[in-house]
Amino acid sequence: MTQDELKQAAAQAALDYVEEGSIVGVGTGSTANHFIDGLARMKDRIAGAVASSEASAERLARHGIRLFDLNDVNAMPVYVDGADEIDSSLAMIKGGGGALTREKIVAAVAGRFICICDESKLVKTMGRFPLPIEVIPMARAQVARELTRLGGKPVLRTGFVTDNGNMILDVHGLSITDPVGLETSLNQIVGVVTNGLFARRGADILLLATTRGVERHSRATQ
Repeated sequence: MTQDELKQAAAQAALDYVEEGSIVGVGTGSTANHFIDGLARMKDRIAGAVASSEASAERLARHGIRLFDLNDVNAMPVYVDGADEIDSSLAMIKGGGGALTREKIVAAVAGRFICICDESKLVKTMGRFPLPIEVIPMARAQVARELTRLGGKPVLRTGFVTDNGNMILDVHGLSITDPVGLETSLNQIVGVVTNGLFARRGADILLLATTRGVERHSRATQ
C-alpha cells in the first residue's frame, strides 16, 4: 500500500467513531482531508462540523457539510486529526500545516481525540520532525533566542502566516523525552501563542494504518 492509501484507511476507520446527529471536530492536513471526504458520505447523519483551519472549513463547505463556530458548540463528542509524530503515550507533534493553535483549541473541547495516521508517524522519541511554535510577529527574535537557549535550532517558516495572523518557528534538533514538561515550558515563553506538542491533552485513541491493517491504540492501555 502507498502512504496515501494508508492515510485513507486510517481516515475510513475514524468514521466509525462519529456519533449520529453530533457535531464533529475536524483537523487539518492530508490525512484529515481523507476524513472530510469520508464524512461527506454521511453528512445527512450528522449535525455538522467544527473546522480547525480555514482550509478544512473550505473543504467541508464544498462537500455541503454545515459549519459551526466553536463558540456556539456546547458538546462535541469527537475530534479527528492527524499527527506529524506520535509516541507510545499518544503524545504528538502537530502543526506541520500551521494550524496548531486552532487544532489545540478544538481538541480541548472534544470528548475524545481520535488521531489518524500511517505507521511512519509512530516514533520512540519525538523530535526528528521539527517542532512548530506559533509566535506573535513582534516577538519572533526574542522567542528564537529563548528556544536556542533550550537547545533547539529555530527556523522561521518563510512566506507563511497562520490563520491567526502569526508566524511559525520550526524548532530542529530536539529530543523530546518529557513531552508534557516541554510543552508547559515552551508555553511560558512570552510571545509564544502555543507550541505543537499535544501532550497535556494527547490523543485518546490512535488509529494507525499499517500494511497489516488499521491498529487501534488507546491511551488507557498505555
